[in-house]
Amino acid sequence: MEGWETVIGLEVHAELATATKLFSGARNEFGGDPNTHIDPVSLGLPGSLPVLNEKAVELAIRVGLALNCRVQPSEFARKNYFYPDMPKGFQISQYDQPINGEGWLELPDGRRIGIERAHLEEDTGKSTHVGGGGRIHEANYSLVDYNRAGVPLIEIVGMPDLRCAEDARAYVAELRAILVAIGASDGKMEEGSMRVDCNVSVRPVGVEELGTRCEVKNINSLRSLGRAIEYEARRQVDLLTSGRRIEQQTRHWNEEDGRTHKLRSKEEAFDYRYFPEPDLVPVVPSQEWIDEIRSAMPMLPRERRSRLAGAAGVQTGAAALTVERGLDDLAVDSIGRGADAARVLVHIENNLADGHGALTADSFAALVAMETGRDLTATQAKTVLADLVESGGDPAAIAATHGFEAMDTSLIEELVDDLIARHPDDWAAFVDGDEKERKKKSGFFVGQIMKSTRGQADGRVVNQILDRRAGGPARQD
Repeated sequence: MEGWETVIGLEVHAELATATKLFSGARNEFGGDPNTHIDPVSLGLPGSLPVLNEKAVELAIRVGLALNCRVQPSEFARKNYFYPDMPKGFQISQYDQPINGEGWLELPDGRRIGIERAHLEEDTGKSTHVGGGGRIHEANYSLVDYNRAGVPLIEIVGMPDLRCAEDARAYVAELRAILVAIGASDGKMEEGSMRVDCNVSVRPVGVEELGTRCEVKNINSLRSLGRAIEYEARRQVDLLTSGRRIEQQTRHWNEEDGRTHKLRSKEEAFDYRYFPEPDLVPVVPSQEWIDEIRSAMPMLPRERRSRLAGAAGVQTGAAALTVERGLDDLAVDSIGRGADAARVLVHIENNLADGHGALTADSFAALVAMETGRDLTATQAKTVLADLVESGGDPAAIAATHGFEAMDTSLIEELVDDLIARHPDDWAAFVDGDEKERKKKSGFFVGQIMKSTRGQADGRVVNQILDRRAGGPARQD
């Protein structure tokens, strides 16, 4: 790929968390027996008319506000195409007047990715092709489930501002976190409630003109998104460097063979023969309603990262994992109670991956204070923390139950001297080795001391003794 630049624009479809469908009272619920969450509107029966779901409009406005979009009057349109999972022969969507105009999304590292639009539309049903390899041209017959037909979708169309697979994954992860935080969608890609199509093109480095793009569908995980982008970019570069041209296509990502395959030539807007939906009036949300929705919005992930970074005195990127795990309130509250910020973030990263359970900010702050005050070693603190997560309580009482007491430094020195005498080659490697070797042997000596004391020794004290014995500066870690 040297000399080439990848240009990526993502289209994300997220099912909105309403109780009923976009234009009818049929249930909006994942699962269920096929064709049980249906009604005449879902099936497109003659004489049935759509009635707009007010909650779906509210959630769409929430999305627009969260993505810094221009919330505006909008109209619905008919997008005409024949497909078995669209019983009416058209999809009700929004075309030239979407509810949300241009906006932007901020990545955890602070970069902003443009949003072209975020519009409302109805979802399609689901076809299952039986026989062969599960593809329509190989199947013996097909079945259609209309449970999903008519479920409200928000389609978020991103600008072509992404340049690599890693950035695309970060964008989708951040967007999913936003949708979940504001209660607009559950963001479950594995259930199809959030789906990603990616437009990929390539161009020589330094060229401003965009190349011919291909849209890749059937991406249902962040891992698949990265693999699909990397494969498609390489395929296009190989075509161009061999003197061939890129055909604008819609392509299907196959997870099993790790390749994209042509589905059809890419449609343009005129292929769908859009025209205004005659059975629905324009949507004109009042400024009062928009302001009411804005005032009820929760704190967004980027705001939570900024809050935690300020409290902990770190860069916003260092706060990303804590916010992603939903532990930033615990961290901020604990730091506010005097806990050392660095130790709080280390424990959250390494020891609280499954949540905080019964752990409170008061007990967390008290535990960290015991650790930084050298009343507990890092290993002992980890044990006490696990008990606090499991059942709560007082960290000092839990430490006493385990019999945790700080070891006398003179005793640790004796153990270190004995260990050095028994392992002269390892000691020589520690004293004379480079930084990598010194770190490796330090781990060996600390591990042996911790083993012989059953975790009672303080690893930081052991490292300081080793450095003093070697004639070097005491370690601070």
